[in-house]
Amino acid sequence: MRFQIEPPLPLLTKLIFTSERLSVQVHPNDAQARELGLENGKTEMWYVICAEPGATLALGFRSAISAEQARAAALSGAILDLLDWIPAHAGDTFLVPAGTVHAIGAGLTICEIQQNSDTTYRLFDYGRGRELHLENGLAVSRLTPGEPQPAPRVTSAPWTEVAACAYFVTEIATLDSVYRHPAAGDEFKLLVVLEGSGRIAGQPYRAGDCWLAEAAAEGFTVEPESPTRVLRSGPGRGLLS
Repeated sequence: MRFQIEPPLPLLTKLIFTSERLSVQVHPNDAQARELGLENGKTEMWYVICAEPGATLALGFRSAISAEQARAAALSGAILDLLDWIPAHAGDTFLVPAGTVHAIGAGLTICEIQQNSDTTYRLFDYGRGRELHLENGLAVSRLTPGEPQPAPRVTSAPWTEVAACAYFVTEIATLDSVYRHPAAGDEFKLLVVLEGSGRIAGQPYRAGDCWLAEAAAEGFTVEPESPTRVLRSGPGRGLLS
């Protein structure tokens, strides 16, 4: 789901449903993207909504490898054995900084929050016939293990911060009674309904809906008809500097 307003939001939100493994890919950071004439890079986060038993995703490599090893492994398919495949469960959050080689496995429903960029370099695609981008992809890849994932922390009730970086801060809350959301101030907020139904600002909502509270928007009321789990994302620290 994508909002297009003037000027465009710096963030996108997507819902991803996987029945098979997605391609092994990587995204450039801001500096690398601008060298290629692009507006910005792509750091993202994943919140796991549902996961089948045994579902996994890959973030970085099990150990550091060279560019030559990475190229050969991407061409042969051995890159799958070099990646760090991590068990994924409902409620898990993963921050995926630009430059992290990654892949999403089968059996997952994920809410993705990302910088507003469509730049993706595929390193391996299971022989599906789509274009690979080895030159650009390896040039921006960190060929090392992924970074440690931050622990969730309670911010202001009922919200718990699950991911934060220069580009976005994402929180989660479960609402089972009327909640008055404060005015947006100078920051926009994206709210993704993960579970539940009810009314937001008098309008009905259901699981899968995404709502935008624009900067300077007035406060509004959330009236759950069933327990409602919602992600809330806004600009990160870098966007406010």
